[in-house]
Order: sequence, then C-alpha cells, then structure tokens
Amino acid sequence: MRWLVFGSYDVRRHPRVGVLVEGLRAAGDEVTELNEPLTMDTAARIAVLRQPWRLPLLVGKLARCWALLVLRALRQRHGSPPGGPVDAVLVGYLGHFDVHLARLLFRGTPIVLDHLVSAAGTARDRGLADARGARVRLMRAIDDAALRRADVVLVDTEEHLDALPAAARDRGTVVPVGAGAAWFAAGARTARERWPGDPAGGGRWRLRVVFVGLFTPLHGTRTLGAALAALAGDDSIEVTVVGTGQEHPGCRRAAADNPRVTWHDWIPAAELPGFVAGHHVSLGIFGATAKAGRVVPTKVFQGAAAGCAIVTSDTAPQRRALGDAAVFVPAGDPSALADALRDLAGDPDRLARLRRAARRRALEHFWPATVVAPVRHRIDPAVERDAGPADSSPGAAGTPNPVESSPDAARTPSPAESSPGAAGTPNAAGGNLTAGPVWWLG
Repeated sequence: MRWLVFGSYDVRRHPRVGVLVEGLRAAGDEVTELNEPLTMDTAARIAVLRQPWRLPLLVGKLARCWALLVLRALRQRHGSPPGGPVDAVLVGYLGHFDVHLARLLFRGTPIVLDHLVSAAGTARDRGLADARGARVRLMRAIDDAALRRADVVLVDTEEHLDALPAAARDRGTVVPVGAGAAWFAAGARTARERWPGDPAGGGRWRLRVVFVGLFTPLHGTRTLGAALAALAGDDSIEVTVVGTGQEHPGCRRAAADNPRVTWHDWIPAAELPGFVAGHHVSLGIFGATAKAGRVVPTKVFQGAAAGCAIVTSDTAPQRRALGDAAVFVPAGDPSALADALRDLAGDPDRLARLRRAARRRALEHFWPATVVAPVRHRIDPAVERDAGPADSSPGAAGTPNPVESSPDAARTPSPAESSPGAAGTPNAAGGNLTAGPVWWLG
C-alpha cells in the first residue's frame, strides 16, 4: 500500500507518529511524508487554551503552514503515477485542523486521523476548564468536526474507543502506541548485561529507576514526588527524573530531601532509548484523573522495549497491555509506589524476571509493524492482521542490525534468566520468540 503522512506537525518530534511510519515501512508499505511543521510545540498550543488572545498567532502560523502544504501537495500529485497518488492519507498527532485540509486536497482517498489526543479531554485533564465550561464546549466542537472528516479514526485504547461520539465509533480502530526500533535495539544491548545489576567487583548494588515525562496531571508526579520523599532514607534505590512541565516544581520540592534523585530537564531524543535502557526500572503514570484511567502512556511501551521492569498504576488499559509483565500500584498512592520499589531493590531475581517478561511482551505486542496491523487491515481487508517480529525484524525490513554481529550476541543465560519464572526464554543455542530472531531478544 501507498501512504501519505500529512500535517503541520513534525513527525519526528512525537514517538506515536514515528512508530506508525516505522511500522508501515517495516510491513512493506510505501510511505511519503508531506509535513510542514508548525513552529509551536504542544505546550504553546495548550497555552492558547489558557490565553485565548494567543489564538490569532496560532491561526497565522497555521495559515502559513497550510499554504506550503497545499503547494507541496499539488506538486506531489502532479508527479504521481496514473491511478492516484496514494491509497490512504494519515493525518498525525494534533491533526484536528489538518484533517480538514487533507479532506479538501485528497478527495476520494481514505483519510486516517490519529486521534491520540482529544482537545476536550486535554482541556479537562490539565485543569483548563470544567466539564460544562465554554472552553470545553469549544474543544468538543473541534474534536467532533475533525472526527467527521475522517474515514478511519485511530485511538490507543478500548476506553478511548468507547469515549468517541456514537457517530464516529464504528470508524474507530484501536492502535496501541508501541515503541520504535531504537528502543528495541537499546533493549537488546541491555539484555546482554547481568540482569540483577550486580556491580563489578562485588559490593552493594542500587536499584536504578527512571521516570521520563511532561509532568501533566495524568502522570501523577505529585504522587511520584511524595514516593521519592518516602525513599529518602533508603540508600538501595537511586532515581533519575527527566522532563519538565506543569507539576515539575511541586514534584521537585516534595523530593528535595532525597539525595539519590538526579534531575534532567531534557535528554536528546536520539540518546533517550540508551539512557532509559541503562536503568533497571522504568516508571509509568500514577495520576488519578479520568484520562489517566483510559491511557497506556508512551513511556510504558518504550521502557518495556528497552528491557526495563515496569512499575505503573493499576488501571484496566495498562493491565490489558502488560498482563503479568509489570508491577501495578494503586493510582495516587505514594506509599504503595515506594513499597513496590523497595521490594524490587530487595529481590534481584524477581527484578530480572520482570525485565525479561516486559521485554517479551514488547516484542510480541509493541513492535511497530505489529502495532499498525489493525489500521492496515482496515484500509485493505486483504492485509494480514498480525505481523510479528519474525516478519518485521530489522533484518527483514532492511534496517541495519545493531547487535546480531556482536561477538557476545549468543551467550549463556544468567541464573536469573534460566529460572522457572523466565520460562520460554531462548538459550545460547538458538530458539525463538514468536518465531522472532534470537538476537533481537538479546
């Protein structure tokens, strides 16, 4: 199939769109990117909701992007082969306005809208308006208008599918966020290390925990801050926190007494997979908002692919996504979060099994070509629904293989990996994981 990824957002700046593009290409589809990035990040767009006087600035920048998109679309159409330019147009993240332009430019072509973010839901979750306020009604109208323009609407969980307006629900398709190939490659390198994380030369080891986020209410970083404060006297756990945002100052104040917390405002995107993979545990979300109960955050998919154990809130969509390959704690409960980390710090074998289980879960369900299978089938029912790692590994897709030529790619499993809890893991002599290549598991 031939796809056009269209919109005023830089596809490389948001992991969701990147995974969709990776997945389509890994599945053998032809993908053309037609994007003119709007020079306003997500925070700036949210600021328009707080300060409506900024709206003319957004409109002006959007008009410029659209003018360039129209010119490029006409040029692209002029150079297209007979039979039409593409089989489907994918309007990516934050495409509430772009989908209208796509419908005008590509009449008769299926339009796929990635409705990962609801404008009305975001306004409510970030405390910008109450459920019946004028701002939320405006945001809901923007959502509804965008949904009407799409032939296929992508959402990330069953809960978000149920939340769509009745008129759009039959056009909805659940497509998990997943993780990009760079995260799997980082996890393959990590898997060759000693899983319990014993320091070289003996001595006491520390559980290395990482949290990456934008500090929105759904992330529950007030809970995180209180949990870090509760761990201030425990020298067996060190935590790295990456990101800034709405609740960052409060989280940092709450955790100020813990000397084993390191704060980073930003890590370059290209370095982030390897950075996260250098930790034992990746934290998910802990917010108690309605939105937090409907999502599986990007960081959970990425952390699992990177070979980290996952600790996150106990919600239906996250349990459905992760099964028994994670530690679940009650949302909004800092004591439960602190206790879960203490337990993992005191049980390296359990930690090893959880890391292995999360990695397996990612390979089976979060690989890009697997993630996009439902939307490919929706556009063309003849397309096979499932595309596992065996058909979409980097070697099969033409992507350079980062580890299979490594001299220690075939290794003897550690005792933790050979334990009963690690049943089904491949050994040094071969074996497979859902028919996937052993090197990719690491």
